[in-house]
Amino acid sequence: MSFWADVGAIFSALFTFDSFEIQSALESDATWVVGAIVSALGGLLIMWIYRKVPFVERHFERAVMVYSYLAIAFIIFWGVIDRFVFNDQEPWSTTIPPLLFMVMAWFGASYNVRLRTHLSFSEFRTSMPRVGQLACLFLDAVLWYIFAVIVIVTTTRLVALSASNFQIVLGTDNIMQWWFLLAAPLSFFLMVGRVFQNLADDLHNWKTGEPLIQQAVIGAD
Repeated sequence: MSFWADVGAIFSALFTFDSFEIQSALESDATWVVGAIVSALGGLLIMWIYRKVPFVERHFERAVMVYSYLAIAFIIFWGVIDRFVFNDQEPWSTTIPPLLFMVMAWFGASYNVRLRTHLSFSEFRTSMPRVGQLACLFLDAVLWYIFAVIVIVTTTRLVALSASNFQIVLGTDNIMQWWFLLAAPLSFFLMVGRVFQNLADDLHNWKTGEPLIQQAVIGAD
C-alpha cells in the first residue's frame, strides 16, 4: 500500500473503534509519521489547556501519582492482613499494584519533565555561554519529543494488541490490561505538552534576558 493509503487506513480504523482493525492498521510504517504529527498537535493542545486552566496544570499529574500510590499502599496493606490474619488472599492483589506503579511512574515522568528534575547537567551548563545554554535547551526539547513519539507509537500498538487479544489482568475476571496500558501514551502526550511549555519559557527567558539555566528542585511547584 502507498503511504497515503496507509495513513487513511489508520484513521479509518480508529473511527471504527475496532481493536482488530486498529491493531492491523498501526503495523504500517506510516504510523510513525502520523504519531509524530498527532503528538505535536496533542502537545500543543495540552499546553493550551494548561495555560487556560492553571489548576489542572498544577494538580492533575500529581493527583494521578498520589492516588495511584495510595491505591498501591492500600492493596498491599490489606493483602498482608488478609493473608496472615484471615488466611486468605485476593488473586489480583499481586497483579494490580505493578500496573498502578507503572501508571504512577509514567505520569510522574511527565510532571518531572516540567520541573526539569531529570538529568540536565545544570552545573555544567551554567558555565556555558548564553547561546550554548539555549542550544542545550533546544536539544533537550528535541530529544524529549523524539523519545515521547517513540513511546506513544509503540505503546499505542501495544494497547491495540492487548485489546484485540482480550488480555485480562491476571487474577481478575473482567479487568482488561489495556485499560492500564493506555495510560502510557496518554501520559506521554502530557509530556510533549510539558516539553513545549519548557521551550516556550526558554524562548521567553532568552528574549527578556532572564537566566536560562535554573537549579531544579524535586517536589517544587
